[in-house]
Amino acid sequence: MSSRDSAAAAAVARFSTAFDGAFLGITLAYFAVQSWKNYFTFSSALRRLQAAPNPRVFDLRSLLNVDEDGADGPLVVVRGSVQPKSALDLECTATPLISDSGERAVVVQRTQTYLNNEWTGLFGRRFDLHAFIFKSMKEQQSSSLRSIPFVLVENSTRFNSDYVTVNLDGSAQQLPLATVYHHLHPVQPSPYTFLQILFGQGYPIALLDEEKILQVGKEITAVGICTRRGGAVEIKSCKDLPYFLSDMTKGEIEADITSKSDIHFWCGILLGTISVGILGYAIHRNWLRWKEWRERRRQTQEIQRETTSESIGDDETGDVADGELCVVCLMRRRRSAFVPCGHLVASGQPSEFMIHKVQKTAL
Repeated sequence: MSSRDSAAAAAVARFSTAFDGAFLGITLAYFAVQSWKNYFTFSSALRRLQAAPNPRVFDLRSLLNVDEDGADGPLVVVRGSVQPKSALDLECTATPLISDSGERAVVVQRTQTYLNNEWTGLFGRRFDLHAFIFKSMKEQQSSSLRSIPFVLVENSTRFNSDYVTVNLDGSAQQLPLATVYHHLHPVQPSPYTFLQILFGQGYPIALLDEEKILQVGKEITAVGICTRRGGAVEIKSCKDLPYFLSDMTKGEIEADITSKSDIHFWCGILLGTISVGILGYAIHRNWLRWKEWRERRRQTQEIQRETTSESIGDDETGDVADGELCVVCLMRRRRSAFVPCGHLVASGQPSEFMIHKVQKTAL
Protein backbone atom coordinates (compact mmCIF):
# COMPACT_ATOMS: atom_id res chain seq x y z
CA MET A 1 0.00 0.00 0.00
CA SER A 2 1.33 3.41 -0.95
CA SER A 3 1.89 6.20 1.55
CA ARG A 4 -1.13 8.03 0.15
CA ASP A 5 -3.38 5.02 0.65
CA SER A 6 -1.97 4.44 4.16
CA ALA A 7 -2.65 8.03 5.22
CA ALA A 8 -6.15 7.92 3.78
CA ALA A 9 -6.90 4.58 5.47
CA ALA A 10 -5.62 5.89 8.82
CA ALA A 11 -7.78 9.01 8.54
CA VAL A 12 -10.87 6.94 7.69
CA ALA A 13 -10.16 4.55 10.59
CA ARG A 14 -9.82 7.40 13.09
CA PHE A 15 -13.01 8.95 11.84
CA SER A 16 -14.90 5.63 11.95
CA THR A 17 -13.88 4.72 15.52
CA ALA A 18 -14.54 8.15 17.02
CA PHE A 19 -17.13 8.06 19.83
CA ASP A 20 -17.16 4.24 19.71
CA GLY A 21 -18.13 4.20 16.04
CA ALA A 22 -20.94 6.76 16.25
CA PHE A 23 -19.66 8.61 13.18
CA LEU A 24 -19.42 5.33 11.26
CA GLY A 25 -22.98 4.45 12.24
CA ILE A 26 -24.28 7.86 11.14
CA THR A 27 -22.42 7.54 7.81
CA LEU A 28 -23.87 4.08 7.18
CA ALA A 29 -27.33 5.33 8.14
CA TYR A 30 -26.98 8.14 5.58
CA PHE A 31 -26.09 5.66 2.83
CA ALA A 32 -28.95 3.40 3.94
CA VAL A 33 -31.39 6.30 3.57
CA GLN A 34 -29.97 7.08 0.12
CA SER A 35 -30.37 3.42 -0.89
CA TRP A 36 -33.99 3.44 0.21
CA LYS A 37 -34.64 6.69 -1.68
CA ASN A 38 -33.13 5.13 -4.82
CA TYR A 39 -35.23 2.01 -4.27
CA PHE A 40 -38.47 4.00 -4.15
CA THR A 41 -37.36 6.05 -7.18
CA PHE A 42 -36.63 2.95 -9.27
CA SER A 43 -39.81 1.22 -8.06
CA SER A 44 -41.92 4.21 -9.09
CA ALA A 45 -40.16 4.39 -12.47
CA LEU A 46 -40.72 0.65 -13.00
CA ARG A 47 -44.46 0.95 -12.33
CA ARG A 48 -44.78 3.87 -14.75
CA LEU A 49 -42.74 2.06 -17.40
CA GLN A 50 -44.81 -1.12 -17.12
CA ALA A 51 -48.03 0.88 -17.52
CA ALA A 52 -46.70 2.86 -20.53
CA PRO A 53 -47.89 1.73 -23.98
CA ASN A 54 -45.37 0.47 -26.52
CA PRO A 55 -46.83 1.57 -29.90
CA ARG A 56 -45.18 1.64 -33.28
CA VAL A 57 -44.06 4.97 -34.68
CA PHE A 58 -47.02 5.36 -37.06
CA ASP A 59 -49.48 4.64 -34.19
CA LEU A 60 -48.34 7.53 -31.99
CA ARG A 61 -50.76 10.06 -33.50
CA SER A 62 -53.71 7.95 -32.38
CA LEU A 63 -52.62 8.35 -28.73
CA LEU A 64 -52.65 12.15 -28.85
CA ASN A 65 -55.49 14.64 -28.68
CA VAL A 66 -55.57 16.38 -32.04
CA ASP A 67 -57.19 19.49 -30.52
CA GLU A 68 -54.30 20.23 -28.14
CA ASP A 69 -51.03 21.37 -29.67
CA GLY A 70 -48.01 21.49 -27.35
CA ALA A 71 -49.80 19.88 -24.40
CA ASP A 72 -48.06 16.96 -22.70
CA GLY A 73 -49.42 13.61 -23.75
CA PRO A 74 -48.98 10.15 -22.26
CA LEU A 75 -45.74 8.41 -21.35
CA VAL A 76 -44.83 6.07 -24.20
CA VAL A 77 -42.08 3.64 -25.14
CA VAL A 78 -41.26 3.67 -28.83
CA ARG A 79 -38.44 2.02 -30.76
CA GLY A 80 -37.14 3.20 -34.09
CA SER A 81 -34.16 3.97 -36.27
CA VAL A 82 -32.19 7.20 -35.90
CA GLN A 83 -32.33 9.50 -38.92
CA PRO A 84 -31.48 13.19 -39.36
CA LYS A 85 -34.60 15.32 -39.50
CA SER A 86 -33.41 16.93 -42.74
CA ALA A 87 -33.90 13.59 -44.50
CA LEU A 88 -37.67 13.74 -43.89
CA ASP A 89 -38.42 17.42 -43.33
CA LEU A 90 -37.45 19.76 -46.15
CA GLU A 91 -37.67 22.77 -43.81
CA CYS A 92 -34.78 21.41 -41.74
CA THR A 93 -31.42 22.14 -43.37
CA ALA A 94 -29.07 20.66 -40.75
CA THR A 95 -26.74 18.11 -42.32
CA PRO A 96 -25.48 15.02 -40.46
CA LEU A 97 -22.30 15.38 -38.44
CA ILE A 98 -19.16 13.56 -39.57
CA SER A 99 -16.96 12.01 -36.87
CA ASP A 100 -13.18 11.56 -37.08
CA SER A 101 -13.78 7.94 -38.06
CA GLY A 102 -15.85 9.09 -41.05
CA GLU A 103 -19.23 7.89 -39.74
CA ARG A 104 -22.41 9.94 -40.06
CA ALA A 105 -23.94 10.89 -36.71
CA VAL A 106 -26.60 13.10 -35.15
CA VAL A 107 -24.81 13.50 -31.79
CA VAL A 108 -21.04 13.82 -31.31
CA GLN A 109 -19.42 14.05 -27.88
CA ARG A 110 -15.71 14.90 -27.65
CA THR A 111 -13.89 14.42 -24.33
CA GLN A 112 -10.28 15.27 -23.52
CA THR A 113 -8.78 14.09 -20.21
CA TYR A 114 -5.28 14.70 -18.86
CA LEU A 115 -3.68 11.60 -17.30
CA ASN A 116 -1.40 12.38 -14.36
CA ASN A 117 1.68 10.59 -13.09
CA GLU A 118 2.45 10.77 -9.36
CA TRP A 119 5.54 9.86 -7.32
CA THR A 120 7.08 10.61 -3.92
CA GLY A 121 9.04 13.66 -5.06
CA LEU A 122 12.59 14.69 -4.24
CA PHE A 123 11.71 15.39 -0.59
CA GLY A 124 10.55 11.81 -0.06
CA ARG A 125 6.93 12.52 0.85
CA ARG A 126 3.64 13.57 -0.64
CA PHE A 127 0.66 15.44 0.69
CA ASP A 128 -1.31 12.18 0.91
CA LEU A 129 -4.39 13.27 2.81
CA HIS A 130 -4.69 16.52 0.89
CA ALA A 131 -4.40 14.63 -2.40
CA PHE A 132 -6.97 12.07 -1.22
CA ILE A 133 -9.55 14.75 -0.36
CA PHE A 134 -8.93 16.99 -3.35
CA LYS A 135 -8.19 14.30 -5.95
CA SER A 136 -11.21 15.15 -8.08
CA MET A 137 -10.18 18.82 -8.16
CA LYS A 138 -6.87 17.87 -9.80
CA GLU A 139 -8.51 16.13 -12.75
CA GLN A 140 -8.50 18.26 -15.86
CA GLN A 141 -11.21 17.31 -18.34
CA SER A 142 -12.98 19.14 -21.10
CA SER A 143 -16.04 17.92 -22.96
CA SER A 144 -18.09 19.21 -25.87
CA LEU A 145 -21.40 17.98 -27.27
CA ARG A 146 -22.70 18.70 -30.77
CA SER A 147 -26.06 17.58 -32.07
CA ILE A 148 -28.51 18.17 -34.90
CA PRO A 149 -32.29 17.62 -34.94
CA PHE A 150 -33.05 13.94 -35.50
CA VAL A 151 -36.06 11.66 -35.58
CA LEU A 152 -37.00 8.04 -35.08
CA VAL A 153 -38.55 6.18 -38.00
CA GLU A 154 -40.09 2.75 -38.17
CA ASN A 155 -37.75 1.33 -40.79
CA SER A 156 -34.35 2.74 -41.72
CA THR A 157 -34.63 1.42 -45.27
CA ARG A 158 -37.98 3.02 -46.14
CA PHE A 159 -38.65 6.68 -45.50
CA ASN A 160 -42.23 7.82 -45.02
CA SER A 161 -44.07 10.65 -43.34
CA ASP A 162 -44.48 8.76 -40.05
CA TYR A 163 -41.72 9.75 -37.68
CA VAL A 164 -41.27 11.13 -34.17
CA THR A 165 -38.93 14.03 -33.43
CA VAL A 166 -36.56 13.55 -30.47
CA ASN A 167 -36.27 16.62 -28.23
CA LEU A 168 -33.03 16.58 -26.20
CA ASP A 169 -33.72 19.90 -24.42
CA GLY A 170 -33.58 19.47 -20.64
CA SER A 171 -32.54 15.83 -20.87
CA ALA A 172 -30.13 14.75 -18.10
CA GLN A 173 -30.18 11.00 -18.86
CA GLN A 174 -27.21 9.29 -20.43
CA LEU A 175 -27.28 8.93 -24.20
CA PRO A 176 -26.56 5.60 -25.95
CA LEU A 177 -23.30 6.77 -27.53
CA ALA A 178 -20.71 4.47 -29.09
CA THR A 179 -16.96 5.15 -28.88
CA VAL A 180 -15.46 5.53 -32.34
CA TYR A 181 -12.19 7.31 -31.52
CA HIS A 182 -9.80 6.66 -28.64
CA HIS A 183 -6.24 7.98 -28.75
CA LEU A 184 -3.47 8.97 -26.31
CA HIS A 185 -1.38 12.05 -27.05
CA PRO A 186 1.87 12.63 -25.08
CA VAL A 187 2.10 15.93 -23.21
CA GLN A 188 5.33 17.92 -23.46
CA PRO A 189 6.74 18.98 -20.05
CA SER A 190 6.69 22.64 -19.05
CA PRO A 191 8.61 24.68 -16.43
CA TYR A 192 5.69 24.20 -14.07
CA THR A 193 6.08 20.42 -14.44
CA PHE A 194 9.49 20.63 -12.71
CA LEU A 195 7.89 22.20 -9.63
CA GLN A 196 5.20 19.53 -9.62
CA ILE A 197 7.88 16.82 -9.70
CA LEU A 198 9.92 18.57 -7.01
CA PHE A 199 7.10 18.63 -4.48
CA GLY A 200 5.68 15.22 -5.41
CA GLN A 201 2.52 16.49 -7.03
CA GLY A 202 0.84 14.82 -10.01
CA TYR A 203 1.85 16.12 -13.40
CA PRO A 204 0.23 15.42 -16.80
CA ILE A 205 1.97 12.91 -19.04
CA ALA A 206 -0.69 12.22 -21.69
CA LEU A 207 -3.94 13.53 -23.10
CA LEU A 208 -6.72 10.98 -23.64
CA ASP A 209 -8.87 12.04 -26.59
CA GLU A 210 -12.20 10.23 -26.97
CA GLU A 211 -15.08 10.67 -29.35
CA LYS A 212 -18.51 9.10 -28.93
CA ILE A 213 -21.37 9.35 -31.41
CA LEU A 214 -24.98 8.44 -31.96
CA GLN A 215 -24.73 7.18 -35.51
CA VAL A 216 -27.36 7.40 -38.21
CA GLY A 217 -29.40 4.22 -38.66
CA LYS A 218 -28.96 2.93 -35.09
CA GLU A 219 -31.98 1.21 -33.52
CA ILE A 220 -32.78 2.77 -30.14
CA THR A 221 -35.69 2.94 -27.70
CA ALA A 222 -37.13 6.27 -26.54
CA VAL A 223 -38.95 6.48 -23.18
CA GLY A 224 -40.62 9.84 -22.68
CA ILE A 225 -43.58 12.17 -22.91
CA CYS A 226 -45.22 12.26 -26.33
CA THR A 227 -46.61 15.60 -27.57
CA ARG A 228 -47.81 17.30 -30.75
CA ARG A 229 -45.93 20.40 -31.84
CA GLY A 230 -46.75 22.14 -35.11
CA GLY A 231 -48.51 19.09 -36.47
CA ALA A 232 -45.50 16.80 -35.85
CA VAL A 233 -45.17 14.18 -33.13
CA GLU A 234 -42.42 14.87 -30.62
CA ILE A 235 -41.03 12.93 -27.67
CA LYS A 236 -39.13 14.50 -24.76
CA SER A 237 -37.49 13.13 -21.65
CA CYS A 238 -39.25 12.53 -18.34
CA LYS A 239 -37.14 13.69 -15.40
CA ASP A 240 -38.56 11.02 -13.08
CA LEU A 241 -37.26 8.15 -15.24
CA PRO A 242 -33.65 6.94 -15.37
CA TYR A 243 -33.76 6.34 -19.15
CA PHE A 244 -34.67 8.46 -22.16
CA LEU A 245 -32.76 6.98 -25.10
CA SER A 246 -31.36 3.46 -24.80
CA ASP A 247 -30.03 0.56 -26.84
CA MET A 248 -32.23 -1.84 -24.84
CA THR A 249 -35.78 -2.85 -25.59
CA LYS A 250 -38.65 -2.16 -23.21
CA GLY A 251 -38.36 -5.61 -21.63
CA GLU A 252 -34.62 -5.22 -21.13
CA ILE A 253 -35.11 -1.77 -19.57
CA GLU A 254 -37.71 -3.18 -17.16
CA ALA A 255 -35.35 -6.02 -16.21
CA ASP A 256 -32.48 -3.58 -15.64
CA ILE A 257 -34.60 -1.28 -13.44
CA THR A 258 -35.88 -4.29 -11.49
CA SER A 259 -32.32 -5.45 -10.86
CA LYS A 260 -31.24 -2.00 -9.65
CA SER A 261 -34.31 -1.71 -7.45
CA ASP A 262 -33.55 -5.07 -5.79
CA ILE A 263 -29.91 -4.08 -5.23
CA HIS A 264 -30.89 -0.80 -3.54
CA PHE A 265 -33.54 -2.61 -1.47
CA TRP A 266 -31.13 -5.16 0.00
CA CYS A 267 -28.35 -2.56 0.38
CA GLY A 268 -30.76 -0.38 2.35
CA ILE A 269 -31.67 -3.29 4.64
CA LEU A 270 -28.04 -4.35 5.13
CA LEU A 271 -26.65 -0.85 5.73
CA GLY A 272 -29.62 0.07 7.92
CA THR A 273 -29.18 -3.03 10.10
CA ILE A 274 -25.43 -2.45 10.49
CA SER A 275 -25.91 1.26 11.27
CA VAL A 276 -28.58 0.50 13.91
CA GLY A 277 -26.27 -2.03 15.56
CA ILE A 278 -23.29 0.32 15.56
CA LEU A 279 -25.32 3.30 16.80
CA GLY A 280 -26.93 1.16 19.50
CA TYR A 281 -23.52 -0.02 20.68
CA ALA A 282 -22.15 3.55 20.61
CA ILE A 283 -25.14 4.91 22.57
CA HIS A 284 -24.84 2.11 25.16
CA ARG A 285 -21.10 2.65 25.58
CA ASN A 286 -21.43 6.42 25.93
CA TRP A 287 -24.33 6.00 28.38
CA LEU A 288 -22.16 3.75 30.56
CA ARG A 289 -19.33 6.27 30.36
CA TRP A 290 -21.66 9.07 31.42
CA LYS A 291 -22.91 7.02 34.37
CA GLU A 292 -19.33 6.25 35.41
CA TRP A 293 -18.41 9.93 35.12
CA ARG A 294 -21.42 10.92 37.21
CA GLU A 295 -20.56 8.32 39.89
CA ARG A 296 -16.92 9.45 40.02
CA ARG A 297 -18.09 13.06 40.32
CA ARG A 298 -20.44 12.15 43.20
CA GLN A 299 -17.68 10.23 45.01
CA THR A 300 -15.26 13.11 44.50
CA GLN A 301 -17.77 15.59 45.94
CA GLU A 302 -18.40 13.34 48.97
CA ILE A 303 -14.68 13.00 49.59
CA GLN A 304 -14.28 16.76 49.38
CA ARG A 305 -17.13 17.32 51.83
CA GLU A 306 -15.70 14.75 54.26
CA THR A 307 -12.25 16.29 54.00
CA THR A 308 -13.68 19.76 54.59
CA SER A 309 -15.72 18.65 57.64
CA GLU A 310 -12.73 16.80 59.08
CA SER A 311 -10.48 19.80 58.62
CA ILE A 312 -13.09 22.05 60.28
CA GLY A 313 -13.55 19.57 63.14
CA ASP A 314 -9.81 19.29 63.69
CA ASP A 315 -9.53 23.04 63.64
CA GLU A 316 -12.38 23.46 66.18
CA THR A 317 -11.27 20.76 68.71
CA GLY A 318 -7.52 21.14 68.33
CA ASP A 319 -5.17 23.34 70.31
CA VAL A 320 -7.22 26.47 71.02
CA ALA A 321 -6.08 29.35 73.15
CA ASP A 322 -8.08 30.03 76.33
CA GLY A 323 -9.33 33.37 75.00
CA GLU A 324 -10.77 31.72 71.87
CA LEU A 325 -12.73 28.84 73.54
CA CYS A 326 -16.51 28.73 73.38
CA VAL A 327 -18.00 30.06 76.65
CA VAL A 328 -20.69 27.35 76.54
CA CYS A 329 -18.88 24.06 75.74
CA LEU A 330 -15.31 25.18 76.55
CA MET A 331 -14.05 22.78 73.81
CA ARG A 332 -14.40 24.35 70.34
CA ARG A 333 -13.20 27.60 68.81
CA ARG A 334 -15.54 30.59 68.80
CA ARG A 335 -17.08 30.99 65.35
CA SER A 336 -20.54 32.54 65.76
CA ALA A 337 -21.16 36.24 66.45
CA PHE A 338 -24.45 37.48 67.86
CA VAL A 339 -26.46 40.30 66.30
CA PRO A 340 -26.76 43.19 66.98
CA CYS A 341 -24.07 43.26 69.68
CA GLY A 342 -21.51 41.42 67.55
CA HIS A 343 -19.95 39.43 70.39
CA LEU A 344 -17.96 36.37 69.21
CA VAL A 345 -18.37 34.06 72.20
CA ALA A 346 -19.73 30.66 71.02
CA SER A 347 -19.06 27.90 68.52
CA GLY A 348 -21.50 26.71 65.89
CA GLN A 349 -23.63 24.09 67.68
CA PRO A 350 -24.05 25.95 71.02
CA SER A 351 -24.96 29.17 69.21
CA GLU A 352 -27.65 27.35 67.19
CA PHE A 353 -28.96 25.80 70.42
CA MET A 354 -29.16 29.18 72.16
CA ILE A 355 -30.91 30.78 69.18
CA HIS A 356 -33.46 27.95 69.14
CA LYS A 357 -33.93 28.30 72.92
CA VAL A 358 -34.49 32.06 72.71
CA GLN A 359 -37.01 31.66 69.85
CA LYS A 360 -38.90 29.01 71.81
CA THR A 361 -38.98 31.20 74.95
CA ALA A 362 -40.24 34.16 72.95
CA LEU A 363 -43.13 32.08 71.63
